[in-house]
Amino acid sequence: MSKVKKKYSSKTGLLPGDLTQEQLIERMIRVDQAGEYGAVRIYEGQLSILAGSDNAPVIKHMLDQEIEHLETFSEILKKRRVRPTALMPLWHLAGFALGAGTALMGKKAAMACTVAVEEVIDEHYAAQVEKLECMGNDEKDLKNTCERFRGEELEHRKIGLEHGAEQTPGYEALSALVKTGSRMAIWLSERI
Repeated sequence: MSKVKKKYSSKTGLLPGDLTQEQLIERMIRVDQAGEYGAVRIYEGQLSILAGSDNAPVIKHMLDQEIEHLETFSEILKKRRVRPTALMPLWHLAGFALGAGTALMGKKAAMACTVAVEEVIDEHYAAQVEKLECMGNDEKDLKNTCERFRGEELEHRKIGLEHGAEQTPGYEALSALVKTGSRMAIWLSERI
């Protein structure tokens, strides 16, 4: 595990183009706020289709947790004066479309979407926690927030599996498509 350096100099070992600790933290906050916004929109899209179904209460529970995550990262973003991603209008539409589109395929497909997204988010938060651990106590609060939210995202994955996600026709293909889109959204949101 390599240490994350605070600033560039010939002594730190950073190369031109490497991120400073401050830049790395800004990317984390920006992408986490964007990701939680996208998650809110996915669940809103699912509820727009499945509001009267027996899955509605569980989707609403997950939505409520994602709203808390979004509010937390939005507050951190403001407090630290980090600019949000310029892609927010795209995530507004894409998140809702993904949620509504998979819900139109059925309750199990909506849960398959949830499982796929949450598996990518688990990997994402785990990688962030590892980087934050290298910073010692400098970013303890941010690390704790990421760990707590990661646990809740894993709960969402478990809920999706319990509600038949893997029984969706074409599950592997749908999962791969959603995961690829999620990873691309993470990469773009960190940078734009």
